[in-house]
Amino acid sequence: MAVPANAFLYLTEHGDVVVQGEPLVTGFVSAPPFDRAALVSALRADQAGETTFPEFIRGCWDAGIVWYDVDTTARTCTYYGTAGDSYTEDYPAVTLP
Repeated sequence: MAVPANAFLYLTEHGDVVVQGEPLVTGFVSAPPFDRAALVSALRADQAGETTFPEFIRGCWDAGIVWYDVDTTARTCTYYGTAGDSYTEDYPAVTLP
């Protein structure tokens, strides 16, 4: 997910798909600095159902996240800032009834 562009690229065995949302920024804009605490706060609020998805994405941007990668096999999501900073969240396996 390219956060400032609000664009998703899904790479799947059935074909690749792009989903373009409304960009968060246009033109030349300074990227916010990476702020791990702000990112974790945005994650926890989203996980608790306290924010909408657009609010979560804005929280990521405000925390200096410019893209994130979800690895469904490894069950991780890694968030990246512009200076090589990153934060990885691990997710447990889910068994559906």
